[in-house]
Amino acid sequence: MRVRMSLATLCAVVTGVPLAARAQDAAAAAALTPAPAQARSDSLVKALVGRLDLEKYKTSLKGLTQFGDRRQGTDRNRAAVDWIEAQLTSYGCTNTERIHYLYTGRQLRNDSTNRVDSIARGAMNAGGGRGAGMGGRRGGARPTNPVKGNNARTFVNIDPELQPDSALRRIDAQWDTPGPRDEVYCTKIGTTHPDEMYIVSGHMDGHGFGAAANDDGSGTALVMELARVLNSPDVTTERSIRFALWNNEETGLNGARAYVEQRKDLQGKEDPAGSGKYPEPKWLGMIQHDMMMFDHGMPGPDGKVSPEQRREADVNIEFAGTSRMAIESQRLAWFFRAANDKFALDYPAAVGDRMSNTDSDAFKDLSPAISLRENERLSQIGSGWDPQWHQPTDVYSTYSDKDFRLGLNAVETTLGAIAQLTGATIKK
Repeated sequence: MRVRMSLATLCAVVTGVPLAARAQDAAAAAALTPAPAQARSDSLVKALVGRLDLEKYKTSLKGLTQFGDRRQGTDRNRAAVDWIEAQLTSYGCTNTERIHYLYTGRQLRNDSTNRVDSIARGAMNAGGGRGAGMGGRRGGARPTNPVKGNNARTFVNIDPELQPDSALRRIDAQWDTPGPRDEVYCTKIGTTHPDEMYIVSGHMDGHGFGAAANDDGSGTALVMELARVLNSPDVTTERSIRFALWNNEETGLNGARAYVEQRKDLQGKEDPAGSGKYPEPKWLGMIQHDMMMFDHGMPGPDGKVSPEQRREADVNIEFAGTSRMAIESQRLAWFFRAANDKFALDYPAAVGDRMSNTDSDAFKDLSPAISLRENERLSQIGSGWDPQWHQPTDVYSTYSDKDFRLGLNAVETTLGAIAQLTGATIKK
């Protein structure tokens, strides 16, 4: 007997979401796709993507590494926040603002035991165990790490003496202290829908006594390159775009969580009334970029990873299949993959449902939220596919132009998608 099933019923069976709930989700998610009259032509988007520059991306990334690992709660972290703000302003994103919050924990304890706080210790053990992730559902348990094939040990380096570069060792010497924290963002104001926005972000802090070049200098430089192109004087967007560089990601997403806590209830409210100004436009989607450059494949039986970028490298676009916004986030993820198909020049994209351990987690139950990465966070990065993760070797000189180009490929993907979603135009 042949069973016929509608697409709606099939989606409900696959995702585990009731049809009534799915219909409501579909209506909400429709905003993710531009109406035909609003959709930007491929030639216009390609013109914007053509303004991206590998050397400018590398220059921004190298500039970030002058501040070492940018560990939160240190002078080098504060100097990096100031530098990022100055760069954004130089691009024309002059309405920079800061989130202020208090972090009372310690990432490291500068005592004889050289211990790591419980939050950082959790990051050390993020590899997890075996088990399948749960996809397409609302609520449910956090996905676990489905370890497959060869894997290598992952851990956070907490020994400064393992950094062989004495100059970098001096830069990274100051240990973190509890206290007030800052993180910076700026906003491209939409011309016709200033009350709605997409957030594109990366985290600027790192640790491991390296220079945090990949984790997450690569994502921070990506956001800065997007800000440079989209804040050009001849570029307008119908909807707003916020460029956010989070702090305290490595201690438990504290910077992103502070932003959500302080600003979620301000969404879409005009202030002052009648001004046409919206300090916190409604969140249409949040796109995080975290570790963008290193896709050298699975470790070998000896636990070592190839020194060369693999030909099969790709950008991994992940959403949280267990979140309240799973359907909407999945739709956003597929939209980004379609943008990669059209506008990214070198590497394809893959979509997965196990987004984890990144700043988009703070938004995932409130807004469509996705994360772009070099590898799947749980099954690959958590299994040792990136030997530079939280290590002294995460420095600019470790990476080749093939690695940097994978990062630029992610910039092309995000710019291609965001240009369409926000109605970008180049003025003549």
